[in-house]
Amino acid sequence: MALSHPSLFSTCAAYRFNPLLFSRRNRGINISHWSFRRFSPRFFTVVASENGIFTSPESAKSFDFTSEERIYNWWESQGYFKPSVDRGGDPFVISMPPPNVTGSLHMGHAMFVTLEDIMVRYHRMRGRPTLWLPGTDHAGIATQLVVERMLSSEGIKKAELGRDEFTRRVWEWKEKYGGTITNQIRRLGASCDWTREHFTLDEQLSRAVVEAFVRLHDKGLIYQGTYMVNWSPSLQTAVSDLEVEYSEEPGTLYYIKYRIAGGSRSEYLTIATTRPETLFGDTAIAVHPEDNRYSKYIGGQAIVPMTFGRHVPIISDRYVDKEFGTGVLKISPGHDHNDYLLARKLGLPILNVMNKDGTLNEVAGLYCGLDRFEARKKLWSDLEETGLAVRKEPHTSRVPRSQRGGEVIEPLVSKQWFVSMEPLAEKALRAVENGQITIMPERFEKIYNHWLSNIKDWCISRQLWWGHRIPVWYVTGKDSEEEYIVARNAEEALEKARQKYGEGVEIYQDPDVLDTWFSSALWPFSTLGWPDTSADDFRNFYPTTVLETGHDILFFWVARMIMMGIEFTGTVPFSNVYLHGLIRDSQGRKMSKTLGNVIDPIDTIKDFGTDALRFTLALGTAGQDLNLSIERLTSNKAFTNKLWNAGKFVLQNLPSQNDTSAWENILAYKFDMEEFLFKLPLPECWVVSKLHQLIDTVTTSYDKFFFGDVARETYDFFWGDFADWYIEASKAHLYHSESSAIASAAQAVLLYVFENILKILHPFMPFVTEELWQALPHQRQALIVSHWPETSLPRDANSIKKFENLQALTRAIRNARAEYSVEPAKRLSASIVANNDVLQYISKEREVLALLSRLDLQHVHFTDSPPGYAKQSVHLVAGEGLEAYLPLSDMVDISAEVQRLSKRLSKIL
Repeated sequence: MALSHPSLFSTCAAYRFNPLLFSRRNRGINISHWSFRRFSPRFFTVVASENGIFTSPESAKSFDFTSEERIYNWWESQGYFKPSVDRGGDPFVISMPPPNVTGSLHMGHAMFVTLEDIMVRYHRMRGRPTLWLPGTDHAGIATQLVVERMLSSEGIKKAELGRDEFTRRVWEWKEKYGGTITNQIRRLGASCDWTREHFTLDEQLSRAVVEAFVRLHDKGLIYQGTYMVNWSPSLQTAVSDLEVEYSEEPGTLYYIKYRIAGGSRSEYLTIATTRPETLFGDTAIAVHPEDNRYSKYIGGQAIVPMTFGRHVPIISDRYVDKEFGTGVLKISPGHDHNDYLLARKLGLPILNVMNKDGTLNEVAGLYCGLDRFEARKKLWSDLEETGLAVRKEPHTSRVPRSQRGGEVIEPLVSKQWFVSMEPLAEKALRAVENGQITIMPERFEKIYNHWLSNIKDWCISRQLWWGHRIPVWYVTGKDSEEEYIVARNAEEALEKARQKYGEGVEIYQDPDVLDTWFSSALWPFSTLGWPDTSADDFRNFYPTTVLETGHDILFFWVARMIMMGIEFTGTVPFSNVYLHGLIRDSQGRKMSKTLGNVIDPIDTIKDFGTDALRFTLALGTAGQDLNLSIERLTSNKAFTNKLWNAGKFVLQNLPSQNDTSAWENILAYKFDMEEFLFKLPLPECWVVSKLHQLIDTVTTSYDKFFFGDVARETYDFFWGDFADWYIEASKAHLYHSESSAIASAAQAVLLYVFENILKILHPFMPFVTEELWQALPHQRQALIVSHWPETSLPRDANSIKKFENLQALTRAIRNARAEYSVEPAKRLSASIVANNDVLQYISKEREVLALLSRLDLQHVHFTDSPPGYAKQSVHLVAGEGLEAYLPLSDMVDISAEVQRLSKRLSKIL
């Protein structure tokens, strides 16, 4: 929040408030009562000077971003990221949303790392045992796809390797490349406990996954059935709803004749469809019961084109949209989610016309073996030849595409494993309803409740080789749907099989793996040792405190974790859910390679520093999307530099570390005691009081998860109050020779306020604040583990009001100088008019007023009535009962101004 005048550290600050500019040579006025105390840069902390990790502002012009990795490694080597259970108190625990092992850092990752690290660093400084538990997800589909492509580039097909060898190759790839994302997360300053890092396929988590499957199956909550799923023809696996993205795309609407069975050749119904190739799977034609155009056909039959006369019933149902197309709907239950539900409701048969690779099967007759899109073209051509094609027209529709490969997803009926969700959802609904879990922002509670109230069973099987193998074994020669064994391992399965079928029985394991989200749903407790509930980490850190993630996976991950946590541990897995928004570009558009608007976090860090990036991301509001721009990053990089330069000023104006007496005076100030605070000079009392107000405000905001408010409030205080006002005002006290006590008070306040600013900002900007902290004298511990400032400290409201009057007077004089284009170096005379009470404290700070307003201290007068030259002066009203008179002769050259105005007048006349 910069003021209208140049700031202390701006490029045009060469003339501003430099005490040397008060010399007679530069000002032409007598200031013999001023003298200057020279403060030399002469100290470093032991840590900063001896280990070579930290750099002081005294020796560096600006903060060097390359030091961030050194600082991070130092934190980690000191064990600061590990929780100190022996400290006692309620632990603060976050489970990091595990990024895909295939991933590379994007702004979404940068957002969650920033927000979670802010929480963790804040609560660590509050003295709570703090655990941020990191890890990565095996990302079944994504990882298998990456390795398949790698093998394909070598001319190797997955099928040629076999399952075991392919899986070995994937593990090999993971060991080589899987650490990329975690190394990038470190660059963002994530202070998580890497000694507890987990991978969803590691031994502990794999054991938890099997245990969860077995327990759910034993309770009848896992079953095998044939239902409609999202099918990826290229990957040849079912995919979750989350892995399907819908896009509005231009396409074609085809109008086709369905002849009426038993009617004349001219009698037919016309249907409109975007997918004519699925007509081979039609099992009914539907119309709306109140559509009078077709009521006479209800109960009759229609002939499906190109099927050699296959008949289907003509039915009525309110599901039909009379306004779409012709109002006649083909029902293909094997290839449309809505048609599937309607068929199940009405008892219609289900026909599948598609092979798993996206080609048509034998049900399609002559079109068998054709790719679905090739079949569409050929079928339309044949319909035109036979006179059954009416017309086609452009049509925009929502097309489901695979998030991984981009191909069009095929709704397909397939035998899969499912979790019965309704019994689990009931408990999860109650947990939010009764306040065990708080969702932020609150508006997402309604979305959460709606989804869980209308939940569908969850398809958890995937036709992949990479992942958690489903712990189900079949008996060779038996019906797999009826005769299967659920067990924790192959030995247990064989023992169960022998007990039931005899010693000679042979078994084989289900080839499918579990949906990646199944293991992720166990993340908050599986990473802490479950199912071993006696594990130290489970006892100490479960349930966790906060789950922070993007609002777009509220259903697919958050809700499932809540359901599984309650089911397996008997309690909610976390008490707070904090949902952040999406990162968009400066125009509010989603970032994409197509638009060319992707901002890479690592490149951003190189250009602007991690602290500037984190501070920018944290300025958002929970649940709201954030528009990210280079301008914002540039502004917050300037904030980092401002902080650095403020630190440089503070350090340069502290006494030598060898000056024991001076330091005893500084350290004697007890700003937590009213009697010390109220004795301070006005600027010092004001800034300390404002700091104490800030500490209370931001601590409350931190506790309420209002991180954007913390950032803005601290930014305003540091830049507006501390840097632009107090640092400037302190120079009058630092360089005033008549009172060493006042100078000592200014030094003590500079150090005290700056230390607390660093503490408040540390969770947001960890690197630059730690670097500055280490340069300050008398520090005994790292900033990352320092104590958070105390709240409810004393403040003097009267001093705040008094200094605000001084500020108002200063602004009025500055504005007048600007309006009259007074040269910056010119010092003005002034008469300050006010009542005696105001004059008393304003005149007491005459040096501060003169310095801030560029007044000639020898000709500043304080009086309770206007001066004799009032009519030849600029009259300023700073506030009620506080005025200033500036002689016009100081403001302008009267003769030159008369000459200028005369010339203008002559031109007008």
